[in-house]
Amino acid sequence: MNYQILVLDLDGTLTNSRKELTEPTRKALMEIQEAGKKIVLASGRPINGVAPLAEKLELSKYGGYMLSFNGARITQCSTEEIIYNKTLPPEVISPIYDTIKEYKDVDLITYDGEFIYSGFTPNQYTEKESFINSMEIIKKENFVESLSFPVNKLLVPGEPAILQEIMPVLQRKFHKLLNIYLSEPFFLEIMPQNIDKAYSLQKLLNSIGLTADSMICCGDGFNDISMLEYAGLGVAMENAQPIVKESADFITKSNDEDGILHVINTFLR
Repeated sequence: MNYQILVLDLDGTLTNSRKELTEPTRKALMEIQEAGKKIVLASGRPINGVAPLAEKLELSKYGGYMLSFNGARITQCSTEEIIYNKTLPPEVISPIYDTIKEYKDVDLITYDGEFIYSGFTPNQYTEKESFINSMEIIKKENFVESLSFPVNKLLVPGEPAILQEIMPVLQRKFHKLLNIYLSEPFFLEIMPQNIDKAYSLQKLLNSIGLTADSMICCGDGFNDISMLEYAGLGVAMENAQPIVKESADFITKSNDEDGILHVINTFLR
């Protein structure tokens, strides 16, 4: 198959355990772009968390794309045009906040430019999100009132056992309005209805006249399953969750063994 697009999750996939893009993988990605392939960075991260890797890979030069907020926003890197943008209904933010405040040891966060807004008390998982994205945490005493801008997603960072309690409660309350799922055991994503990586990639492919058959998608987390199943070739990392591997067509090496380089050598060279 003549694959034209390589879609990459970031954390646990493109970057290693130290959140680094290794030089062998970077060089290989530059080479396939020189050969005309397109790269899409598809992440739950906000746009400010995706952009530094897009710059390292020179996606603006080669016409690549950033799919941020799990697909709620798609950006064409060359023109900075926002191809697709979906936000949460404003009326759900207050009842979500009221639901989350009933639980201990969890936070509720969203993103504004270079900052992460925290609605409760930042915990170790809020700090993890801050580290991943190189964004400063700002504790907001009036969290709901401070969100006077369109919100692409909310995130509940917390202990996995507590998030397993919260998730079905939110899903029942907002099942016709929101898409609510775990991206990691400690991150509960609260997204606009129907938004996931596969849905947004379909929007992208339609806009550029290609089909899913021409696309390789690589990932390791729960939020990657939809795109692995949708892609012409779905690739799970060796370090992926077992259920993610079950959704894949191919298992590559781990993110600490240049697994994306292995994919490029196997299918794109």
